[in-house]
Amino acid sequence: MKKTDFYYDLPEELIAQTPVEPRNASRMMAVNRNTGAISHHHFHELGQLLHKGDLLVLNDSRVLPARLYGEREGTHSFVEFLLLQQRGEKLWEIICRPAKKCKKGVRFSFGGGRLVAEIQEILDDGKRIVKFECEGNFYTALAEVGQMPLPPYIHEQLQNKERYQTVYSRELGSAAAPTAGLHFTKDMLSDLQEMGINIAYVTLHVGLGTFRPVKEDDILQHHMHSEHFVLPDETAQLINQTKANGGRVISVGTTSCRTLESAAQICGKTLHGCESDTSIFIYPSYQFQVIDGLITNFHLPESTLIMLVSAFMGYWNTMYAYKEAVKERYRFFSFGDCMCILP
Repeated sequence: MKKTDFYYDLPEELIAQTPVEPRNASRMMAVNRNTGAISHHHFHELGQLLHKGDLLVLNDSRVLPARLYGEREGTHSFVEFLLLQQRGEKLWEIICRPAKKCKKGVRFSFGGGRLVAEIQEILDDGKRIVKFECEGNFYTALAEVGQMPLPPYIHEQLQNKERYQTVYSRELGSAAAPTAGLHFTKDMLSDLQEMGINIAYVTLHVGLGTFRPVKEDDILQHHMHSEHFVLPDETAQLINQTKANGGRVISVGTTSCRTLESAAQICGKTLHGCESDTSIFIYPSYQFQVIDGLITNFHLPESTLIMLVSAFMGYWNTMYAYKEAVKERYRFFSFGDCMCILP
């Protein structure tokens, strides 16, 4: 398949700039995975679509305030860092701009010196390895100085940093939010559990590679960046039990999906706890090993994420659903509405 096969026309005004309040007031398109049949709901009605014994698998990764604005020491010229992945004690892989200022050995100051960074290495792809210095705990300093790394299509200022975190986030390490989970409230999770819906967690630290544009028209030429994931043994056993009891394993988000399908490549049919890096690329013709359902936001045209959705519920079903979402004025992308795809 070609990249252009996954294009759809999206009016700019449908790109959500701010999150809705409360979180679970967002709209939800329910799609039958097999037939493509569509119905329209709100997220707080999710329980009406689930069965007792179903299992929701959520990604508990927490977003770092990974965007830093500062200046080059001695010149006061502007620089922007975006933290991507930790490589050691206060050692990080970053992207920066303007890149021409970020030469090896050059030092930068953020927050009036609360954080100081020195370029250690320039990688082949243009990323940098930097060493940070600070008084006290690095993450405390980062929380004081850093800003949420909102996607470039969001132009509004985020008033509350926690609105770009899921209510269950706990494992710090993502450069972007696992946005399908932003619709849940704590009360709603409790209510679902009282209904007999099971909840389990995985961790995948979201890197910007997930959102990297597909440049090659032949999608098979696209290479995914690697991301680190953890499947706890407790979650693996819950998945195995759900399958054995005839329940459905429903992935909340493409990151949870990629974690579970990556784990299946390691474990086989019966899952167990594991931890690894994954660069799995899921596109039509992929045979899913673990998930039966998927909750996911509406994704960018020609992105690897819409390709994953197309693999899960069929190409024509997906493109028709997106056309309907535009027609029905759903809100798109990170702060937008969502789909619930079930058999």
